[in-house]
Amino acid sequence: MSFLSTEQIEALEDLGQHIASALADEVRETRVAFEELMVTVNRHDIVRVLTFLRDDPNCMFVQLVDVCGVDWPERDDRFEVVYNLLSLKHNQRVRVKLFASEDTPVPSVVEVFKAANWFEREVWDMYGVFFSGHPDLRRILTDYGFEGHPLRKDFPLTGTMELRYDDAQARCVYEPVRLTQDFRNFDFMSPWEGALDPGVAAASQALPGDEKATG
Repeated sequence: MSFLSTEQIEALEDLGQHIASALADEVRETRVAFEELMVTVNRHDIVRVLTFLRDDPNCMFVQLVDVCGVDWPERDDRFEVVYNLLSLKHNQRVRVKLFASEDTPVPSVVEVFKAANWFEREVWDMYGVFFSGHPDLRRILTDYGFEGHPLRKDFPLTGTMELRYDDAQARCVYEPVRLTQDFRNFDFMSPWEGALDPGVAAASQALPGDEKATG
């Protein structure tokens, strides 16, 4: 289902050409995908690009909706940093993205959009993307002393640390995660984990726990 008219799609394509011609050295690619203009830029040029998109009369993207991250562990530049902008004047949206690795800082755009302050802190907290020039780059969602970045695809689902109340010390303590629960040792003997063989009569495939349903 299409939500944009042909005229609106063409307007986005024209806008992409305008941005690409004005920022020929900074922009890698412009294209309309999923009914939205997507602009890929060089990492070190992000401040200039967003300043242009905010101030140019044909753009006027004065609202930074959010900044988010995407993790592609198999790539050399494993992270995509994505900026979603809105133009209230022209009723248009644009998605700007760049590529970064664990060791390549991304220039902060807080001086262009003050709303980027907490957005960049969240990307740093969740993915570990470092924003150079940020005025206060601290974690924002995880706890003090948290290790790792939870939205990386190689971060363990159970986490690395757990918080519990210690009766002996009468306080909360952090400890490495210990998977001591029996249900984590999946041996497929539980009726919730086992699978019936379609080639064998179901009545002859008794599973542990089935006896509770009889009598």
